[in-house]
Amino acid sequence: MNSTRTRIATIAATVLVSVGLLASPAGHADDKLDQGEVRQLRETGKILPMEDILARSRAAQPGQIVEVELDRENGKYVYEVKLIDERNAIHKLELDAASGEVLRRRQK
Repeated sequence: MNSTRTRIATIAATVLVSVGLLASPAGHADDKLDQGEVRQLRETGKILPMEDILARSRAAQPGQIVEVELDRENGKYVYEVKLIDERNAIHKLELDAASGEVLRRRQK
């Protein structure tokens, strides 16, 4: 059952990243990544696999992942991950897409 949940969460997060990439505002053209670029970044090892980012996010902040976005900030690729904890608090993590290091964390 946990395997099924993990698989569903991974698929959902991948879809959210894809949708987030397509829905980026046109005013931030430098930050906008298309699916082909994301695939190339992954294949060349410039960003970590989604599974690694999800695992590192859960290790840093236990909870249910509800949104994942990949952005380019100042020439650096950053995953933004939103989670909800057991008290229904929302946490936002920013992880370096290349190393998986947690760069910033906030609670809403």
